[in-house]
Amino acid sequence: MNEPRFTSITVGSDKDSRPIAVCERKGTNPGLFWLGGFKSDMKGTKAEALDRWAEKEGRACLRFDYSGHGESGGSFTEGTISRWLEESLAVYLHFARGPQLVIGSSMGGWLALLLARAVGANNVAAPIAGMVLIAPAVDFTEELMWKQFSDATKLEIQEKGKWLRPSEYGDEPYPITRSLIEDGRSHLLLGGLIETGCPVHILQGVQDPDVPWRHAVELVSRFSRDDVVLTLIKDGDHRLSRPEDIDRLIAAVQEF
Repeated sequence: MNEPRFTSITVGSDKDSRPIAVCERKGTNPGLFWLGGFKSDMKGTKAEALDRWAEKEGRACLRFDYSGHGESGGSFTEGTISRWLEESLAVYLHFARGPQLVIGSSMGGWLALLLARAVGANNVAAPIAGMVLIAPAVDFTEELMWKQFSDATKLEIQEKGKWLRPSEYGDEPYPITRSLIEDGRSHLLLGGLIETGCPVHILQGVQDPDVPWRHAVELVSRFSRDDVVLTLIKDGDHRLSRPEDIDRLIAAVQEF
């Protein structure tokens, strides 16, 4: 049996260095490369289900935790899209071998699209063969956070540098920082055309309270040349972690 290997790499230098926890399962290509969501980790329901499927099918599978998440080091408060993209690219360049299917959930959907651009620029030997995006929260710091915040919340972020946002998933309130918002503006995608160079399948719940289904429709309209399929799940929420949702995810992965 091909057991996964838990390891880590260091990203950044000097005071900015942080250990990034990685789970690597070797196997055939295209390998699966998982990008989790904001405040999620690599041991979530969808990530674990994909790893079990990869084990069964003999496929390679890579998972990791962003800094400030799960088993990785670093502070969540210091997290930005730039920082988490740097970590995503570092893990990809270090571990990925051969064609990869990038699977991004929520924030991971945004990072997947940014990663595709970075991978193309680096001309790596592990091309992205396809993408499956689950409730992709593209540009969420601006479109789904800043533009939705009250004037009072915006003022608190600007003056204090952060705002503690109540969690709807039973966790403690978590900080939304000024650096997260401001940094996100340098990575916005919805204002122009998007090209990944590979087929893309998007899974989106119509009952998603965090990423409205119309956000996914807007995203689809931004792809210039890629073959894109959008599956709307009428009773689906944001997490899409029910057994039937996992079945849809696996079916989407099997297309590649």
